Amino acid sequence: MIQDIAPKIYDGTFHRKDVEADSIVFCMYANQVLMRHSVEHTFPTYRELSGAGYILEKKDCQFLFQIEDQTYFLWKNYHLSDDQKQGICGFSYQNIRSVREFALLDVCLAASTAYHLFVWYRDNQFCGRCGSRLIDDYKERMRKCPECGNMVYPKIAPAVIVGVTNGDRILMTKYADREYKKYALIAGFCEIGETAEDTVRREVFEEVGLHVKNIRYYKSQPWGFDSNLLLGFFADLDGSDHITRQEDELAVAEWVAQEKTTGMDDGVSLTREMMDLFSKGLERAF
Repeated sequence: MIQDIAPKIYDGTFHRKDVEADSIVFCMYANQVLMRHSVEHTFPTYRELSGAGYILEKKDCQFLFQIEDQTYFLWKNYHLSDDQKQGICGFSYQNIRSVREFALLDVCLAASTAYHLFVWYRDNQFCGRCGSRLIDDYKERMRKCPECGNMVYPKIAPAVIVGVTNGDRILMTKYADREYKKYALIAGFCEIGETAEDTVRREVFEEVGLHVKNIRYYKSQPWGFDSNLLLGFFADLDGSDHITRQEDELAVAEWVAQEKTTGMDDGVSLTREMMDLFSKGLERAF
C-alpha cells in the first residue's frame, strides 16, 4: 500500500528547517501539483524553482517531512497568478491524484501527505475563534492564535473501508459523481461519539440497506488525498442480501463473485488490497 516504502522510512517529525538547494518543494493550488510527468513523477527542487524565478525567499517554504535523507517542503503561496499556474520549463501542474496511477510508492506517499498538509495550511490561516491571523508554532506542527491562544492541529479524519462478504461473494460499489470510476468498497467517515465498528454498521445500512455481523479489523492506511486515516474492516452479511442502493452516493452496488476479484490490488490503496485478499480467500484470517 501507499505507506509500504521499506527499506525507506518516512519521518514526519516536525523540525524548524530552512530549505536547501536539493530539497524538494511542492507547489500546489486547488487539487493541482507542479511536477514533471514521467515514469517516476518527479517534483522540482528549490534550486530548479529559484533558477526559474519561481521562489525567491527561503521563508516562503514550509518544512513538511523527510523520507530517508530527502527533505520535502511546501511553497506557502495559496493564491497563484495565471502566469504561475502555467508552470516552469519541464514542469506543469497536474491533478494530485494522478500520482496514484504511475508513481513509485515513496513518491506517492510524499505527494499525498504533502497535499494533506497543504490543505491544512491553506485552510487555517485565521483563527476560527476570534478571527486573528494564526502563526506557526516553533516546537510542533501546530498553528496558534497570538490573541486568544487557540491551538490548531492538522486535521486527520477517521474513516472506514468495509469488505462485506456473503460466502463466496463480496459487495462492490462505484461512486456517484466522483472522478474515481473503478470498483470500491463501502466507505464512510466516523461521526462524533461513534466507534469505528458502529460506523461500519451505519454506513453499510445507509448506503446499501444491509445488516452485518462478525465485524473484524484488518489494517489502517493514511490517505492524504482526502486528509483521512482509513480503517479497514471485513464483515459478514447478516440476513437478507437484497441491496437498496443510496443513489446520491453510489452509482453501482452489487455482489461480485470471488473468482471475478482477482488481480485488483494496485499496490497503493487499502481498498484494492482488501479486494485482492478476498480473491485469495484470506479475509477469514482476520
